[in-house]
Amino acid sequence: LQSSRVLVTGGAGFIGSNFILYMLKKYQEEINIINVDCLTYAGNLENLKEVEHRKNYKFLKVDVCDKKAILNIFQTYDIDRVIHFAAESHVDRSIRNPEVFVNTNVLGTLNLLNAAKLAWETEDGFKPGKKYLQVSTDEVYGALEGEEGYFYETTPLDPHSPYSASKTSADLMVKSYVDTFHFPANITRCSNNYGPYQFPEKLIPLMINNALNGKKLPVYGTGKNVRDWLYVEDHCKAIDLVAEKGRVGEVYNVGGHNEKKNIEIVTMIIDTLLEMLSAKDPRRKLISHDLITYVEDRKGHDFRYAIAPDKIKAELGWEPETPFSEGIKRTIAWYLEHMEWMERITKGEYQKYYEKMYRM
Repeated sequence: LQSSRVLVTGGAGFIGSNFILYMLKKYQEEINIINVDCLTYAGNLENLKEVEHRKNYKFLKVDVCDKKAILNIFQTYDIDRVIHFAAESHVDRSIRNPEVFVNTNVLGTLNLLNAAKLAWETEDGFKPGKKYLQVSTDEVYGALEGEEGYFYETTPLDPHSPYSASKTSADLMVKSYVDTFHFPANITRCSNNYGPYQFPEKLIPLMINNALNGKKLPVYGTGKNVRDWLYVEDHCKAIDLVAEKGRVGEVYNVGGHNEKKNIEIVTMIIDTLLEMLSAKDPRRKLISHDLITYVEDRKGHDFRYAIAPDKIKAELGWEPETPFSEGIKRTIAWYLEHMEWMERITKGEYQKYYEKMYRM
């Protein structure tokens, strides 16, 4: 990775910002990161405060759908790696407004592929050392029936929500460029991520925040839907590994081996908060299992996801390092230490940070 120029799209989002922090910590001055994000509601530049003044980090407010701007980035920076996180990712929002998801997730991906292809293609194929990595999701596989079985890379794609359908479409577009042009790309598909900087519409930060404020903890249906959970830094390590050593054209599943029912997660959050807060903390009195409130189930709610990381372990030696019991404590500790971050984000004030930092 000597002096690689890495284009990270969606780098102000939850996984993207964790990835940038991880990479700059690991490689120090050996890489240059160009972070492209259009700063929709889930993009927060505060996440990257600690690296914003580094010479080998640059932020550009650009939409991945903007053809001219994306082409200009490839021409200006001679990009070696693309790590494509930028996506609309909330299932509930996709049910209400599918067009936004198709535009960003499908057309944005196509735009990036075309710009990379134009910049990297030679008469003999593609310049050596170039790689495009599509960060995808286990939701492209649909749902598993019952308590047994896993998603493998060979599992047929069967998306059920507008969100997962848009991610599937993007994956197939990447695959088509690999098959048609021998374009140097990989796809990673991960299970549910959790950890620092996650936007509080997602299950874990939402429950932490609500519990600390004595608000109801809304649980869909019976709460028995099962998800596989992956600590975000473990995911970042996998992405780095696939970008560097993954066989061109291959898909790699990145799973956490941490299957939990949603109600188990909520119960663990309550118990862990009560364990971690001091006896004098007034918030302790607000937190109880009585806050759990069952609500009408989500439309088309997939029952169970579980992803097998056998291939990435066999080929690249990656496996998840963080057991859920440890990861959830780390995550809750981070939120307890960053309550101001949570307050700003829930009030929408975090969006002012860009104005302050980049509109001087």
